[in-house]
Amino acid sequence: MILSCSHISKAFGTDVILDDISFHIEDYEKTAIVGINGAGKSTLLKIIVGELSADQGDVVLSKGKTLGYLAQHQDLTSHRTIHEELLEVKRSLIDMEERIRTLEVEMKHADGQELEEMLNLYTRLNHQFELDNGYSYESEIIGVLKGLGFSEEDFGREISTLSGGQKTRVSLGKLLLSRPDIILLDEPTNHLDMESIAWLETYLMNYKGAVIIVAHDRYFLDRVVTKIVELEYGKASVFQGNYSAYSQKKALVRDAQMKAYLNQQQEIRHQEEVIAKLKSFNREKSIKRAESREKMLAKIEVLDKPMEINDEMSLKLEPDIVSGGDVLTVRNLAKSFGDNHLFSHVDMDIKRGERVAVIGNNGTGKTTLLKIINEMIPADSGEITLGTRVHIGYYDQDHQVLHMEKTLFDELQDTYPNLNNTRIRSVLAAFLFTGDDVFKRVGDLSGGERGRVSLAKLMLSNANFLILDEPTNHLDITSKEILEQALNRYTGTVLYVSHDRYFINQTATRILELSGETFLNYIGNYDYYLEKRELMNSLYVPDGRLEKSLPSDTPAVGESEGKQDWKARKEEQARLRKKQNDLKKTEDQIAALEEQEARLDEELMKPEVASDAGKLMEIHREKEALKGQLERLYEVWETLAAEV
Repeated sequence: MILSCSHISKAFGTDVILDDISFHIEDYEKTAIVGINGAGKSTLLKIIVGELSADQGDVVLSKGKTLGYLAQHQDLTSHRTIHEELLEVKRSLIDMEERIRTLEVEMKHADGQELEEMLNLYTRLNHQFELDNGYSYESEIIGVLKGLGFSEEDFGREISTLSGGQKTRVSLGKLLLSRPDIILLDEPTNHLDMESIAWLETYLMNYKGAVIIVAHDRYFLDRVVTKIVELEYGKASVFQGNYSAYSQKKALVRDAQMKAYLNQQQEIRHQEEVIAKLKSFNREKSIKRAESREKMLAKIEVLDKPMEINDEMSLKLEPDIVSGGDVLTVRNLAKSFGDNHLFSHVDMDIKRGERVAVIGNNGTGKTTLLKIINEMIPADSGEITLGTRVHIGYYDQDHQVLHMEKTLFDELQDTYPNLNNTRIRSVLAAFLFTGDDVFKRVGDLSGGERGRVSLAKLMLSNANFLILDEPTNHLDITSKEILEQALNRYTGTVLYVSHDRYFINQTATRILELSGETFLNYIGNYDYYLEKRELMNSLYVPDGRLEKSLPSDTPAVGESEGKQDWKARKEEQARLRKKQNDLKKTEDQIAALEEQEARLDEELMKPEVASDAGKLMEIHREKEALKGQLERLYEVWETLAAEV
């Protein structure tokens, strides 16, 4: 055990955040702290590192062990460059190297005892330098910088000129290079693109130390952590496994608790009815029996009713009218900002009912694409055509569609003047704004609260084509899951940009990857994209513009750039879609026949069948027929699988 938290409690005024929290961390263990916004996750991290004091309880760190902490927001103030800032982490190695070089010069002019002492010191320093990985610290720094999304051109940028997100990445790089025994990370993926998140996942999985993470990125947690500490209503529960395992176990635990409570309540009501009935007989024996039952009932340890999660958004997306089948058509779209060429020759078709995710590294033009479609900025060239009866609802990650000076109530009332006061208040309450909260200024809200206001406006829009830019930013895991469910039930069309791989996996029916200034089309979710990515990039992204690959790939048909005729590409997409459908149908047929074969095997095990020669022969003939059908289907499946 490297870290122990025992009976930690913390309150701010009358608001109890943490109540008797206990858990421990083992050497090399990767742990996530999860809970809704306001559950006390960041507070707990600050108590562990000593930035806050607990009202009660102890945090015990093993002797000689070190902690490293990355808060959500970093405000580095330095005149150093990015590279110089990370070099400072290795200052002790740099000084040691300089001392070694100085000794090499001084030894040339020394002799006797002085030379012997210098040689001994030189040997010790060289040995320590090698142990501390001194010969590769420069390449280690460059690897971390590139892994976190900095290009070599960025290395010389001064810290003071960086954005808040870039400063956070620099601080994360410094923390990783310092190699503490326990790393504590508060939302480390907020300012990273998919490629950098994948790099960080691999780094942390292989890290020779313990890691404690607060994050809403469920895909990230699934890949990295092996233990979950859940904070709920001030209490802590510990679950072994990654986020998906925790989510399943949590549902089972909550279900079991509710069943136990309901069963006990039913038993209590039953006993009370029996007692009342016995007393109504008004006889000595029956009254004694009633009293005996009352004593037994009084000894029961009554279970508390499991607390319902009452801070969930209520989100229902429903289009007002049905759009035409062709929702969006894009032809030969291009956009540049000066010498920065984002994309060109982009063709895109979106059909009614699709949920299309646009992904790619930071700065490739994903948000720009959405803004062009929404007529917020002009394209350099190309055509964008909306289908018939298409009504757009837009969610902006920067919430520019919100008016910072207005109250929440006015924001909704001015946008939808036909709504009465009761309707506005009920909608805001569905997004957790109750009482006087509705009169807060939008500008005074947190990022997560503004996101909820934007979702409320989106819900009221009744749009049949939703365009969403990073819709899960600042949402807690519960809110993300509610948004996922709403989108999956939505009967309209969705086009969105997101870095949330778990969200994409749950909602996308198609993925467009912006890579090498063009779009690659993948018909499937994120897992499917991972399966096919490297193949698609090698086929359709020109040499020299190939993006670095993420760790895996998904099914898809790709859009090439200008060399291939658009019509030929569409025919190829249709051909592959048909093969994929045929493959799925074949798999379903095989599964059905295998189930039928299993049922026949069960029949053969019955004693009455085993003694009936006629029945045995009949089942045997059926099995032989099934076997032949299966053999043919297996061959078809192999052929289709190879083609797909």
